[in-house]
Amino acid sequence: MIHEKYAELASRQEELLSRPNERNTEFYNGVYDRYKYPVVTRHHVPIHWRFDLDAERNPFFMERLGINATLNPGAIYHDGKYILVVRTEGLDRKSIFTLAESETGIDNFRFVDQPLVWDDIDPNETNMYDMRLVKHEDGWIYGIYCSEQKDPDAPAYDTSSAVAQAGLVRTRDLKTWERLPNIQTGSPQQRNVVLHPEFVDGKYAFYTRPQDGFISTGSGGGIAFGLCDNILNPVIDQETVIDERRYHTVYEVKNGQGPAPIKTDRGWIHIAHGVRNTAAGLRYVLYTFATSLDDPAKVIAKPGGHFIAPYDDERVGDVSNVIFCNGAVVNEKNEVFIYYASSDTRIHVATTTVDRLVDYTFNTPADEFRSLDNAAQRAKLIAQNEQLLGERA
Repeated sequence: MIHEKYAELASRQEELLSRPNERNTEFYNGVYDRYKYPVVTRHHVPIHWRFDLDAERNPFFMERLGINATLNPGAIYHDGKYILVVRTEGLDRKSIFTLAESETGIDNFRFVDQPLVWDDIDPNETNMYDMRLVKHEDGWIYGIYCSEQKDPDAPAYDTSSAVAQAGLVRTRDLKTWERLPNIQTGSPQQRNVVLHPEFVDGKYAFYTRPQDGFISTGSGGGIAFGLCDNILNPVIDQETVIDERRYHTVYEVKNGQGPAPIKTDRGWIHIAHGVRNTAAGLRYVLYTFATSLDDPAKVIAKPGGHFIAPYDDERVGDVSNVIFCNGAVVNEKNEVFIYYASSDTRIHVATTTVDRLVDYTFNTPADEFRSLDNAAQRAKLIAQNEQLLGERA
């Protein structure tokens, strides 16, 4: 018999799931729109995924397998639906991958089916998270995620040091998944690996992030580019950094590719994350850059500063002052939906268009990297605008 409390919670959850989202009219920058409500939170996770509904087994209707957070989703526009592969974190800190679908892309996301599973080929893998999804021209949908395990070389008293590698899966229908070998590179740590959507010189192309340590970049760091001959034996022999870290920028400590790049007439638009250190800890933001259509490893445009940063309530959560994105989609109207998590807690969407994204990336001034030079850059803008305002008067 189903516990009587279930109907009350289900009714309350349905109000949340069916609530229309609204543009945040208090925010404007001309680049993208923000929205009033997050699109997925832990409260969106189905009740029967968290509670044992049986009144006899669970007389007090306790949450048996609680959810701590929903974050960092891979995203794909598939069969007319906006589909997220959500990093769904239990109260035990373990992350699982779950599917959430929406007809609009901005609201009414609902979890479907069951958590994603595939052949368990790596018994040392403890946690998995932050999947990037891409429809490749070879006909498969690939997912690359962070496959984490305890560092086997850490001393016995150190129970937090970890090794991260890039796990690889593929599917055709988002239901049945095939586990492929981990992607191999020369880097001891590998996170934020993304597959380029097209072949490059007849090979599979990847964006990687070579790194010495699980947290610190060491001598590595930066977004790199590498090629692989065989996706069934994914070995990248050479990683070439194409977007480096740089002192006193929003990406001075770490940076990494977000979702797969978006193809436009002007070039490939990349959404990346950048990390800097502050007195309050690490601050994660998003920034963009463009690479050449002829050579995806060649950066041809890069606006200065951040693209999206934590805003108002987005600043607070499990890991505060963080924006992270590993999922963005373009629909048939060339509308862009950027799915980002705030403070490792909840998922939001920002919407723009391909044209606006191109305008922003190619026409926003680059960082001059020095305060006086940046002051001169702003003074030029002010002078141009004052002339226009004077002509108007």
